[in-house]
Amino acid sequence: MFSRRNLLGLVATGSLVSAAPCDIYASGGAPCIAAHSTTRALYSAYTGPLYQVIRGSDSATTDISPLSAGGVANAAAQDTFCSGTTCLIKVIYDQSGRGNHLTQAPPGGFNGPESNGYDNLASAIGAPVTLNGQKAYGVFVSPGTGYRNNEVNGSATGDEPEGMYAVLDGTHYNDACCFDYGNAEISSKDTGAGHMEAIYYGTSKTWGYGSGSGPWIMADLENNLFSGQAEGLNSADPSISHRFVTAAVKGEPNKWAIRGANAASGSLSTYYSGARPTVSGYNPMSKEGAIILGIGGDNSNGAQGTFYEGVMTYGYPSDATENSVQANIVAAKYAVTSLTSGKALTVGSSISLRATTSGYSTRYIAHNGSAVITEVVSSSSSSTLKKQASWTVRTGLANSGCFSFESVDTPGSYIRHYNFGLLLNASDGSKQFKEDATFCPQSGINGQGLSIRSWSYPTRYFRHYENVLYVASNGGVHTFDSKTSFNADVTWVVSSGFA
Repeated sequence: MFSRRNLLGLVATGSLVSAAPCDIYASGGAPCIAAHSTTRALYSAYTGPLYQVIRGSDSATTDISPLSAGGVANAAAQDTFCSGTTCLIKVIYDQSGRGNHLTQAPPGGFNGPESNGYDNLASAIGAPVTLNGQKAYGVFVSPGTGYRNNEVNGSATGDEPEGMYAVLDGTHYNDACCFDYGNAEISSKDTGAGHMEAIYYGTSKTWGYGSGSGPWIMADLENNLFSGQAEGLNSADPSISHRFVTAAVKGEPNKWAIRGANAASGSLSTYYSGARPTVSGYNPMSKEGAIILGIGGDNSNGAQGTFYEGVMTYGYPSDATENSVQANIVAAKYAVTSLTSGKALTVGSSISLRATTSGYSTRYIAHNGSAVITEVVSSSSSSTLKKQASWTVRTGLANSGCFSFESVDTPGSYIRHYNFGLLLNASDGSKQFKEDATFCPQSGINGQGLSIRSWSYPTRYFRHYENVLYVASNGGVHTFDSKTSFNADVTWVVSSGFA
């Protein structure tokens, strides 16, 4: 454990004029013990790696650093390295110098989605943004994805003071447990009330909740999500769904707070500040000091969300310090950018999608009832088959930056994924359906046409496997995730619809 004096001595220096978040925390007496971001440097003098990507074609890795000291990530370096294949985010580096890096979360009390219990890694391209006009990528967490470090150097333990903030996508969430960033158990198991202190973002109402329908910023203190001192409703904790959200939680003996804001404009608001929960186990706290991202303390990994940057401090930051950090975040000018690339699709047009795999290039995506398959289709095919192999392009049901594909012969029914298979189902209007039926085309991975990735699982693409359609990843536990012929199998030539 570092003393406060040693922590202060290890912080990078920089003038307040050009100070980055961790410079601001240091000047306020609560230095960062961990600083994570795939989008930018969080110290004004930092030039080291921000994150590491691993390439699907050969498992090679490369580190992505800022373009300049204190600057935005070099997204172009990632794009070059990952051209013609897929990439995952393997490591999110700690910029504090303490080595508190985040890597693939191991099995825990709640087992992971893969056969070995480890969580999935995030797509390297699932969350593109710009900062002051410069492209960068965030960390898009689908259910089953998670990062962790159980051997953290310098974090608060027991009832010691700490603070944390994260910049998140306020439109990407669900009600599952638990999209967290912060302090957790070192065993990856639930060891009891008060053994965590992490930011939570989502719409879970199992424990605490705020006003409206959510999503809310709350604190995961283990065995309970708290929106205030008591269990249940804190009406002062509002639903907050800005495209970019700043979320902050901090705690010290018998005191803690939740604060939040629009990360693109304005100042922080306080949603709770006061005594620790009266429920047994939370006063004093028993924090253990691990760091989690996208999961709960016991590796509960059903949640989803997007993380751009965040830090953890040793010491309880003042509101004034956090207000200065918020001003810095606003000045970074987070903004949306295109989720798609390659040949543009026209909303309202009818298209057909032809396979490019050798030996299958006469086959098109079609449906037979609810099954989405490939069929050999030509100008001499029946009118019924031509309609089954034609799709109307619609604005993405869950995200207007992407697209949904409506059946020409079954209006109101869309291609959607379910258990990673593709189906044709009628829309029920639910949030889940809309997300399952939204896809983001990109330039074809094998150099032809388009590859079409799932918006909600951006590691997964339309793939034909034994003439059945799946959303498949480039390697994985399912047979349809095979790396063999992956690039060709997920690439489609777009033409005018047969009908």
